[in-house]
Amino acid sequence: MLKCRVLILTGLFMVGVGMVETTMADSMGKPVYDSPREVQPLVKGESIPNGELTTLKGKKVELKTLVSQKPSILIFYRGGWCPYCNLQMGQLVKIEPDLMKMGYQLLAITPDKPGSLRESLKKHGINYTLLSDRTMGLTRQFGLAYRLDPQTLEKMKGFGVDLEKSTGNALHELPVPAAFVVDTKGTIHFVYYNADIKVRVNPDDLMKAAKEALK
Repeated sequence: MLKCRVLILTGLFMVGVGMVETTMADSMGKPVYDSPREVQPLVKGESIPNGELTTLKGKKVELKTLVSQKPSILIFYRGGWCPYCNLQMGQLVKIEPDLMKMGYQLLAITPDKPGSLRESLKKHGINYTLLSDRTMGLTRQFGLAYRLDPQTLEKMKGFGVDLEKSTGNALHELPVPAAFVVDTKGTIHFVYYNADIKVRVNPDDLMKAAKEALK
C-alpha cells in the first residue's frame, strides 16, 4: 500500500512538472529550431509580438511602441560580421529615402550586442535604426531563431567570426534573414525569408510590397 502511494505521488509530481514545463514553453512562444530550414516565421495577416530591444546607446525600447509611430519595414539580419548582411545593409541605404517619402521607418534587428551596432552604422553610412536583440527573445517570437551546431561554430571561427563576442552571450543562436512590412497596428502585410543566407529580399520587391500595404 505504501509503495502504491509513493507511485501515485510520484506520478502526480511528474504531471505537475510537465504542466510547469508546458506553461514555460507556451510563455516563451515559438521554439529555437535546429536548422534554418525548419523555421516557421509569422505570416501575412498575423500581428507582430511585442518585445524589448536595445538601441546602440543602450536604451531599451519596445517594438510595438516603435511600430505604432509609423508603418515599418522590419529587417532581421545575422550580424555586422556577415558579408551577405553587409551587402543587404548597403542596398537598404539606397531605398530608405524612398521608403521615408512613403511614410515608412526602417528598423533592422540583429543579435549583435549594442556596442557592435555603431560599427555597422559607420561602415555603410546608415541613417535607419539598428536594434539589438542579443537575447534573441523577439527573434524567437517571430519564429526565425535557430541554434548553430558545434561544427558550424568552428567553421565560423575559422573565418574569424566569434559569435559569442559579437552577441555577448553563449546562446549560439541566429535569425534566418527576413523582411516584414508592418502597419501601425502591428499587422503583417508582407513576409520574406530564405534559409539560404546568401539570398535576401530584392529591394524592388520590398518597395512594391511597401506600396501595396498602404492601399
